[in-house]
Amino acid sequence: MQSKKLGVLLASPSTNSNSQAVFHLCQEALQAGLDVYLYLIDEGVQSLRDERYLTLSQSGVKFFACAYGCDRHQVSTKNLPHTVSLCGLVVLSNIINGCDRFLAFT
Repeated sequence: MQSKKLGVLLASPSTNSNSQAVFHLCQEALQAGLDVYLYLIDEGVQSLRDERYLTLSQSGVKFFACAYGCDRHQVSTKNLPHTVSLCGLVVLSNIINGCDRFLAFT
Protein backbone atom coordinates (compact mmCIF):
# COMPACT_ATOMS: atom_id res chain seq x y z
CA MET A 1 0.00 0.00 0.00
CA GLN A 2 1.33 3.40 -0.98
CA SER A 3 1.75 6.14 1.64
CA LYS A 4 -0.44 9.20 1.61
CA LYS A 5 1.33 12.32 0.39
CA LEU A 6 1.17 15.69 2.13
CA GLY A 7 2.40 18.83 0.41
CA VAL A 8 3.20 21.91 2.49
CA LEU A 9 4.04 25.41 1.28
CA LEU A 10 5.69 27.93 3.60
CA ALA A 11 5.78 31.55 2.40
CA SER A 12 6.03 33.22 5.83
CA PRO A 13 9.29 34.47 7.34
CA SER A 14 11.04 32.40 9.97
CA THR A 15 9.89 34.87 12.66
CA ASN A 16 6.21 34.20 11.89
CA SER A 17 4.26 31.64 13.93
CA ASN A 18 3.48 29.80 10.68
CA SER A 19 7.12 28.74 10.52
CA GLN A 20 6.89 26.92 13.83
CA ALA A 21 3.50 25.41 12.92
CA VAL A 22 4.86 24.05 9.61
CA PHE A 23 7.88 22.54 11.34
CA HIS A 24 5.69 20.68 13.85
CA LEU A 25 3.17 19.66 11.17
CA CYS A 26 5.95 18.11 9.08
CA GLN A 27 7.33 16.26 12.11
CA GLU A 28 3.91 14.86 13.01
CA ALA A 29 3.14 13.87 9.43
CA LEU A 30 6.43 11.97 9.17
CA GLN A 31 5.71 10.17 12.45
CA ALA A 32 2.28 9.22 11.11
CA GLY A 33 3.91 7.58 8.10
CA LEU A 34 3.03 10.15 5.45
CA ASP A 35 5.32 11.17 2.61
CA VAL A 36 5.92 14.88 3.21
CA TYR A 37 6.84 17.39 0.50
CA LEU A 38 7.88 20.83 1.78
CA TYR A 39 8.33 23.82 -0.51
CA LEU A 40 9.74 27.12 0.80
CA ILE A 41 8.88 30.20 -1.22
CA ASP A 42 9.08 33.98 -0.82
CA GLU A 43 10.10 34.85 2.77
CA GLY A 44 9.72 31.20 3.74
CA VAL A 45 13.17 30.59 2.26
CA GLN A 46 14.61 32.16 5.43
CA SER A 47 13.92 28.82 7.11
CA LEU A 48 16.69 27.30 4.99
CA ARG A 49 19.09 28.59 7.62
CA ASP A 50 17.06 27.21 10.55
CA GLU A 51 18.72 24.04 11.88
CA ARG A 52 15.31 22.58 12.80
CA TYR A 53 14.25 22.68 9.17
CA LEU A 54 17.47 21.14 7.97
CA THR A 55 16.88 18.22 10.34
CA LEU A 56 13.51 17.70 8.62
CA SER A 57 15.30 17.27 5.31
CA GLN A 58 17.50 14.62 6.87
CA SER A 59 14.52 12.88 8.51
CA GLY A 60 12.74 12.09 5.27
CA VAL A 61 10.90 15.26 4.25
CA LYS A 62 11.27 15.90 0.52
CA PHE A 63 12.60 19.43 0.84
CA PHE A 64 12.45 22.07 -1.89
CA ALA A 65 13.21 25.80 -1.92
CA CYS A 66 12.53 28.47 -4.52
CA ALA A 67 15.88 29.48 -6.02
CA TYR A 68 14.49 32.88 -7.06
CA GLY A 69 13.19 33.49 -3.53
CA CYS A 70 16.63 32.75 -2.09
CA ASP A 71 18.19 35.27 -4.43
CA ARG A 72 15.51 37.89 -3.82
CA HIS A 73 15.70 37.60 -0.02
CA GLN A 74 19.48 37.20 0.03
CA VAL A 75 19.42 33.75 1.62
CA SER A 76 22.67 31.95 0.96
CA THR A 77 22.38 28.60 -0.76
CA LYS A 78 25.99 27.62 -0.08
CA ASN A 79 26.66 24.41 1.82
CA LEU A 80 23.06 23.24 1.85
CA PRO A 81 22.68 19.51 2.47
CA HIS A 82 22.14 17.39 -0.65
CA THR A 83 18.66 16.63 0.74
CA VAL A 84 17.52 20.18 -0.13
CA SER A 85 16.64 20.91 -3.77
CA LEU A 86 16.66 24.42 -5.21
CA CYS A 87 14.06 24.71 -7.93
CA GLY A 88 11.27 26.75 -9.48
CA LEU A 89 7.51 26.84 -9.65
CA VAL A 90 7.20 23.84 -11.97
CA VAL A 91 8.24 21.64 -9.06
CA LEU A 92 5.68 23.35 -6.80
CA SER A 93 3.00 22.68 -9.40
CA ASN A 94 3.97 19.01 -9.50
CA ILE A 95 3.83 18.78 -5.71
CA ILE A 96 0.35 20.32 -5.66
CA ASN A 97 -0.88 17.93 -8.34
CA GLY A 98 0.83 14.85 -6.90
CA CYS A 99 -0.17 15.07 -3.25
CA ASP A 100 -3.32 13.82 -1.58
CA ARG A 101 -3.47 16.98 0.53
CA PHE A 102 -1.77 20.35 0.13
CA LEU A 103 -1.57 23.08 2.78
CA ALA A 104 -0.28 26.62 2.24
CA PHE A 105 1.01 28.83 5.04
CA THR A 106 1.39 32.42 3.86
